[in-house]
Amino acid sequence: MASRKTRQPASKPPPPGSGRRKPDPVSYRDAGVDLSVYADAMKRLPALMQRTRSPRVVKNDGGFAGLFALDSGHRWQKRNYRDPLLVSGTDGVGTKLQLARKVNRHDTIGIDLVAMCVNDTICCGAEPLFFLDYIAMSHDDPERLEQIVQGISDGCLAAGTSLLGGETAIMPGTYRRGDYDVAGFQVGVVERRQLIDGSRIAEGDAVIGLASSGIHSNGFSLVRKIVFDVAGLKASTRIPELDERVGDCLLTPTRIYVDAVASLMSDNRLRPSLHGIAHITGGGIAENIERILPKAVDLELQGGSWKIPPVFPWLKQLGSVRPAEMYRVFNMGLGLVIVLADRVADRACRRLQEAGYECGIVGRACRGTGRVRINRRRTR
Repeated sequence: MASRKTRQPASKPPPPGSGRRKPDPVSYRDAGVDLSVYADAMKRLPALMQRTRSPRVVKNDGGFAGLFALDSGHRWQKRNYRDPLLVSGTDGVGTKLQLARKVNRHDTIGIDLVAMCVNDTICCGAEPLFFLDYIAMSHDDPERLEQIVQGISDGCLAAGTSLLGGETAIMPGTYRRGDYDVAGFQVGVVERRQLIDGSRIAEGDAVIGLASSGIHSNGFSLVRKIVFDVAGLKASTRIPELDERVGDCLLTPTRIYVDAVASLMSDNRLRPSLHGIAHITGGGIAENIERILPKAVDLELQGGSWKIPPVFPWLKQLGSVRPAEMYRVFNMGLGLVIVLADRVADRACRRLQEAGYECGIVGRACRGTGRVRINRRRTR
């Protein structure tokens, strides 16, 4: 497993002498980077990476890159790939980071990071292989860094992907003190003939919706505007309608759907009938599904056929947000949507429920022009 590395700013050389008194020596620490603190932080991370490694990670301790063997999977089909396609995805968690700072809780944001990346790659039917992270911080903070990577490690375990390496950049002057940002990079693999790209979606297909855990990691600029600016609430405020504090509710991690797709891909009767998968992220339900629809097919979703988590009606009322705006920004309770042949829809639902996912048939494919129509009249 590759070790983590760091990118740090170079100190400016002292100005050339001009006959005046020689200036006092300037150190890296004076510039805002304490290498002894950084070394302490790096000692905390190898164990968090090690717990995620699969037998396919090739030992390369201290190296500049991670090594991974492309052989048979463990959660997916037990076989070697014959004509593999590598599938990659990258993402962040947006301004949910600002909420983590406000609450001063950083051990779940890494789960969001892994989820946002891995949920994208599994939409192709890909088995997750390995994950890389990038963490940029204003200053060395070993405790906070450990919390962030703890969440990443937890997310990788849940997704069955190996945390192969990462980058920690200490960048004083670029970020205000206490600020940080994260980015993730996921690599997966799928057999070329089993690639799911939406091209086979046809009239009469069923649409299965998998429940989200809440807001996930999208729309937090609007969330923060409503909750803190408009309503003037604090992260510690208890919400009677939700029976929890604002901060705890809003920091609920993004659900990871790897086991859902793995359970379908490992079923020889279901796999050929999977026609399209959409991860519902920024842009809401319609926009994300339309990315995979053929031009001659529409999807019609029936409101009331899935549960909307109570956080969404609460936000809508708190900010007087129009219904169309809610559906345009948020997932509204659907985290992943699967389009498949109608004849196997019930079997697929049973497999997904056995894997621990709340799901149901939420719509049908029909003749159209590549659009998604949501009948919201009965939506709770």
